Amino acid sequence: MESISIFDVIQLLGGVGIFLYAIKMISESLQLLAGNSLHNLIGMLTKTPILGVAVGALVTVLIQSSSATTVMTVSFVDAGLMTLKQAIGVIMGANIGTTITGQIIAFKLKDYIYLFIIAGAILNMFGSTNRHKYLGNGLLGFGLLFIGMQTMESAMEVLRTRSDLFLAFKENPLMGLLAGTVLTLLVQSSSATVGLTIVLGMQGLLPLEAAIPIILGDNIGTTITAVLASIGTKRTAKQACLAHVLFNVIGVCIFLPLIPFYVGFIKESADTIGHQIANAHTFFNVANTLIFLPFVSVFASLITRIIHDNPSDNEKGASFLDPKLVEFTPLVAVEAVKNECLHMGSVLLETIDTIEDIFFHSKIDRRKELSALENKLDDLLREIQKYSQQIMRAGVTDKELLRLHCFVSNADDMERIGDKCKALLSIYEYQKEHKVSFSKDAMAELYKIFDKANSAVEIAVQNISLPLARAEEMIPEVDALALLVHNMEIDMRQLHINRLAQGKCHTVVGLSFLDALSAIEYMSYRAKKMSKEFSNL
Repeated sequence: MESISIFDVIQLLGGVGIFLYAIKMISESLQLLAGNSLHNLIGMLTKTPILGVAVGALVTVLIQSSSATTVMTVSFVDAGLMTLKQAIGVIMGANIGTTITGQIIAFKLKDYIYLFIIAGAILNMFGSTNRHKYLGNGLLGFGLLFIGMQTMESAMEVLRTRSDLFLAFKENPLMGLLAGTVLTLLVQSSSATVGLTIVLGMQGLLPLEAAIPIILGDNIGTTITAVLASIGTKRTAKQACLAHVLFNVIGVCIFLPLIPFYVGFIKESADTIGHQIANAHTFFNVANTLIFLPFVSVFASLITRIIHDNPSDNEKGASFLDPKLVEFTPLVAVEAVKNECLHMGSVLLETIDTIEDIFFHSKIDRRKELSALENKLDDLLREIQKYSQQIMRAGVTDKELLRLHCFVSNADDMERIGDKCKALLSIYEYQKEHKVSFSKDAMAELYKIFDKANSAVEIAVQNISLPLARAEEMIPEVDALALLVHNMEIDMRQLHINRLAQGKCHTVVGLSFLDALSAIEYMSYRAKKMSKEFSNL
């Protein structure tokens, strides 16, 4: 009986490493090729769980990573972009989509794998566009996937005479379940576990009766990604994570007692053990989804009973900047920056409303509120800048880099507008401290120009959410408002200087009036700059 050498162990681990790296290459390449269509697909998740299942499966097939889809889902729930009910549908779809990898590796493509590698290398080295290079990396990954499979098969040939090592999995399904769970926890890839199981099956070491419990355990082990993704998130994201865990665990509990019947059904589905194992993985996830789908609302209610909602979560820090999006889907992370800018815009508009109440209506009780809002604008800018740097290091397309620059620039403009609100507060406090004030006519003039500047800011913030073509259409409107404010500022400044020269206005108050005019005009200038950024995309 041939013994297992350290070289065999190293070769096996090397094969697993090549396999995992190949999955990563394919996933990253497909994400870059998919581009904006990825988050556009996820943006469709506003209707029914059935649509969520379909899009979740499609996205997972596109990027070849249920982990990425799951992390996206948890992050989107954390950001308030998706309800728990919608997330459950996506999670079900991701579980179905990930089984496609098993179906692919069940085919024996040994005679063609080097063609994929040659084509991939040529496209990667000599491709004239980024899309050619992304496609090249994807083909290279596809070839490496099967090389990893071959390496694992070769390492396990020595075990052909040691089928007794795996006999326990056949006699005790719970051991197989545990083995599949632990292996997937360790390698952080359900595809790797399925691939290894298929290799063992094709080597004659693992009968179908022993392979199915391992596949079921794989579905439990893969939930660790969602668990890790939910660490440090709000309760809503933890609810999505729990839904993923319970969905798979309950499904396994339903199927485990039915293994003898399931084995017979799977044996009829294909002639080879490799395809049978792949089918067992696919059929389990499809059947589990069909079982749960009619009860999504009930399931969501159960989850919220276990983990209660906490409204105060929404008040803390940035709402959309999940670092896990950068790791798994940098393109979607750019969209997260856009949404965070919209969040920052809502804070800015609230800041402007607050200074309006204080400066023009003497609601001094809102002073602390204004200070908190202005500090929040500062914090959001820092977080957006830091998050955007992480995205740049992760790598995105040139087009997405332009979008990212636009959003970061908008965030900087909004923070500077917030500073001018703080400047108006300082002017108001100075007047109160020295018991001086502007005349009614002066306040009326300031309010007119303030109202126009506020309108320009509102449109500029709204433009962040609009499609590019629509945002460009709004640029002339912001330009017109900014020009109007600029001309009003010039006229009011000259009239006020004349009043100062004629001694009709106290010098200290007069200078404060000019400072207020300057601050308000600067707000409209920054609004114009915000809208102009969209013309660069």
